[in-house]
Amino acid sequence: MLVFQLAIILFASKVAGDTSVKLGQPSVLGKLIIGIVLGPTVLGVVTNTEILQEISQIGVILLMFIAGLETDTEQFKSTGKASAYVGVLGILVPFTLGYGAGMAIDLPPIQSIFLGLLLSATSVSISVQALKEMGKMKSREGTTILGAAVIDDILVIIALAFVMSFAGGDVNLGMVVMKKVLFFAVAIVLAWKVVPWVLNRFAPLRVTEAVISAGLIICFVYAYLAEVAGVAAIIGAYIAGVAISLTKYKHEVFEKVETIGYSIFVPVFFTSIGVTAEFIGIGSHIGLIIGLSILAILTKLVGSALGAKLAGFQWRSSLGIGAAMVSRGEVALIIAAMGLESGLLSSEMFAVIVVVVLITTLVTPPMMKLFFQKSQPAGEDAASTYQQM
Repeated sequence: MLVFQLAIILFASKVAGDTSVKLGQPSVLGKLIIGIVLGPTVLGVVTNTEILQEISQIGVILLMFIAGLETDTEQFKSTGKASAYVGVLGILVPFTLGYGAGMAIDLPPIQSIFLGLLLSATSVSISVQALKEMGKMKSREGTTILGAAVIDDILVIIALAFVMSFAGGDVNLGMVVMKKVLFFAVAIVLAWKVVPWVLNRFAPLRVTEAVISAGLIICFVYAYLAEVAGVAAIIGAYIAGVAISLTKYKHEVFEKVETIGYSIFVPVFFTSIGVTAEFIGIGSHIGLIIGLSILAILTKLVGSALGAKLAGFQWRSSLGIGAAMVSRGEVALIIAAMGLESGLLSSEMFAVIVVVVLITTLVTPPMMKLFFQKSQPAGEDAASTYQQM
């Protein structure tokens, strides 16, 4: 059954992605929508199994690993200030207004704070794909977005630990901060000393694709360590990609991993987002869903765009950066699940949040296309990117 579902997903995602491009939208939008069509909400030909979710997780890890491999480290250093502005303001605006929205719908203060934090989260895995398709992955805007995502993840998770400790959860705030500091310290040391050593030792091995295997080992270890430290696995995978991008094996690893990722794992990730959507029983909350979705989109867009503008970007680029930060993706879903388990979210509110997260994910690619289209590079780079999706 799994094999047949994979065949359906791969066929449908490629056709839907191509159709989306023909309609002037990024291919990722078509892949997200076809997931909804294939899932239990419409046709029901693909089910959200545990194995499918594991394949999807590998897909998003490889997607962010590829993004790290493509990162220009010199430009990354130069955009640190801009990333900080985008990341911080992209948290403050959604948090403040999200808290206000929670109080307005009569949630207790602690639950309102949690809602604000939930709306502050971001996941740029979808944005990374849109950036690649528009040829802006290596641009100053693209580098700023990725840096801001790292900052966003760290600050939101630390704030979340603080809130949960007040809510009665068994959370040691000092330990949470220490684990994250330790992770980044270890990640830097590994990138400096261990990553090149591992690649150099694997390169002479008389087995097929030894260097690619070494790259994937590094990617998965970083992702695992990030999860252990309470940092999103995609952040660990991205850092692993950046570490390998500093070695002479960068292009070899990039070309092969991109082939592996986009042939099966990444399409499954995009499609599975739609497959996981369930709209049963949310009709009575439609007004709340619409209100929170508008709030989630506008607060992240405005907050992050203001940060980019303060850093010196033009308004169109600032809005493009803000749009890229709108998707809450799997990061918000993880936080929502934690809130449900700890009692900070009711089951009804959890169902609402899942739909809101899906809506923010769906609107992100066309919004990015809208704001970035005037500066999108024409010609071979953009065309070749579309062809490989």
